[in-house]
Amino acid sequence: MALTQNCILNNQEINHKIKRIAYQIYESNVDQKEVILAGIQSNGYILAEKIKQNLEQISEIKAQLCAVNINKKKPTEKISTSLSADQYANKSLILVDDVLHSGTTLIYGVKYFLDSPLSQFKTAVLVNRNHKKYPVKADFKGISLSTSLNEHVDVIFDGEHSKVVLI
Repeated sequence: MALTQNCILNNQEINHKIKRIAYQIYESNVDQKEVILAGIQSNGYILAEKIKQNLEQISEIKAQLCAVNINKKKPTEKISTSLSADQYANKSLILVDDVLHSGTTLIYGVKYFLDSPLSQFKTAVLVNRNHKKYPVKADFKGISLSTSLNEHVDVIFDGEHSKVVLI
C-alpha cells in the first residue's frame, strides 16, 4: 500500500507559527538582553534560525544560535554543541527542534544542558505530537497534533515550498 501525505501546514502557515513562537519567546524573555537558540541538527537548527530572524525583527533581544548535534537514532552517544558551556552559562536558553515525536531527542538535549547554570531554560517545537515516551513538554509550540503511533510527521524546509506533512 502506498503512503499518502496530508499537508498539515503550508509555507505561509509555518511562517505564521514561527512568528508566534518568536513573540512568545520575547514575552518570556522581555527582561533579557540575549537569548541562546539551541537548535537540534538539522531541522531544529533551521527552525532556530527562522525564530532568530523573527525575534530580532520584533525586539531588541540579541539571539545567538547554537547547533546541537544529537544522534537521533542513538541519543545516548556524546552530544556536542557549537558553543562552549561558558558561552551560554547564566543566560536564557531555548532548545529548539522541529517535531516532538516521542520526546527522546528533546529529553537527552535537556539532560545535556542541565549541567550548565542557566537563567532560564525552555523548549520550542514547530509540531508537538500528543503522545510521548518521556515526560518532556514543549514550552513554545506551533501546532499540537493527536496522531497515531503509525503516523509520521515530517517537516520539509524548502524555501517557499516548505511544509509539514503527515504520512
